[in-house]
Amino acid sequence: MLFTIDIGTSGFKSALWDFEGNRLSFAEVPLLSNAGGGCTHEMDSGQWLRAFENCCGKLGNLSKVQALIISGNGPSLTPVLGESTVGQEGLVVPAAPARLWLDRGAGQEAAEVSALMGGYVDAGFFLPKILRIKNNEPDLYQRTKYFLGCPEFLALALCGEARSVFPAAGFDRWFWNDAVLEKLKLDREKFPPFISPGDCFGTLLPSVAARFGFKQNVPVISGGPDFFAAILGAGVTRPGQACVRCGTSEGINLCTEKQIVDARLMSYGHPAGPYWNLSGIISTTGRAIEWGRDLLGLGGLDELYALAKDSEPGAGGLVFLPYLAGERAPIWNPDARGVLRGLSLSTGRAGFARSILEGIGFAIRDVLAVMEEAGAAAKELRVTGGAAKRGILNQIKADITEKEVLVPVQKEAELLGLAIIGSRSLGVFASFAEAASALVRIESRYEPDNQKAALYGELFRKYRETSRTVAG
Repeated sequence: MLFTIDIGTSGFKSALWDFEGNRLSFAEVPLLSNAGGGCTHEMDSGQWLRAFENCCGKLGNLSKVQALIISGNGPSLTPVLGESTVGQEGLVVPAAPARLWLDRGAGQEAAEVSALMGGYVDAGFFLPKILRIKNNEPDLYQRTKYFLGCPEFLALALCGEARSVFPAAGFDRWFWNDAVLEKLKLDREKFPPFISPGDCFGTLLPSVAARFGFKQNVPVISGGPDFFAAILGAGVTRPGQACVRCGTSEGINLCTEKQIVDARLMSYGHPAGPYWNLSGIISTTGRAIEWGRDLLGLGGLDELYALAKDSEPGAGGLVFLPYLAGERAPIWNPDARGVLRGLSLSTGRAGFARSILEGIGFAIRDVLAVMEEAGAAAKELRVTGGAAKRGILNQIKADITEKEVLVPVQKEAELLGLAIIGSRSLGVFASFAEAASALVRIESRYEPDNQKAALYGELFRKYRETSRTVAG
């Protein structure tokens, strides 16, 4: 039995799996973040430890677990101030508040890191945020023992071992090496050694195993960042297949035969080698839907989706750009802001609701178009995450992108992907691709409606025209 953990922005999810890809139990705990003044987005990292304890109590008997596999959102940064302990109060790791990937405060530092790395490095990544702490919170910087991402932070609590995870070849610009740390005058000892997805952080501390009912010496395995696990959990293992991760943000990950270098995208080694992953991340998609729900004063997301169904396709000509916290791919502009183009006296609540969903579709099409301009085309989109359950959103994505949309049986692809990684690490399968082929099953498909192609083609032209004006 495998215990998988995915630390999201708004929720801590966990599940137990057998080696046939069947989910035996599931538990989720909501997480609360603090959006402070300016661009600050922080979280009490102790929530992750308490959420782990909560999930252990909900999942059932853990004595048969053969491995724990952990992934999480990134790049969220935790300054760790001391070693892990287990006591009557539970798991404890002294730490300052985590700086979430949404945090945009390190713009000046991002420019310095970008110049050093020879390419754009967003303010949300690790090095700019660490450099900002050094420049603006010197006391915290001096007290920090390790800088860790959220999966690595939980692994430290469970194993007592500090490790950093380097996801794949091609990630050099977004991480560090000795030369980079020396040039930035950052202390090498605060950066633990690297391991790769599928590698072991260590084994559970005896005190942790005893507290939660695990057997002794259970390995804790790195699942890498959440997108790495989701790619495998969606069954994207061949060129032309793309995983579209629907969460607070939206990640588009296209499998390609070779590495493609384009400043508007990210390209790095694919979990199923020898292929490469071409990636574009849209910052606020699920968050935009929640924003629309709140703005309309609706009781829940079901009401927003129902309202959107009352609008005709095209939302009466309303075009929404979901740049509510800046934007990453393809414009990479932290100062970009959301736009509603086409407002009129006839605009109603239903059109507004639908424009949000269509705006997500246009943002995905924008990234796919850039991928095609760079020389790689998606043949199919495999959607994952909670929003993958929404038929109207899946159909909108198919119609706007003019691609077939496939929905896996397991919508929480990160968790299934972690089971795939764990199965391979334990030797049940010979490769990640073999494990994904055996464990991933498709539930439904959405074909694009060709009759909407002209309508959405014209609205996408307006979306792109507006987007590039914002980016300029």
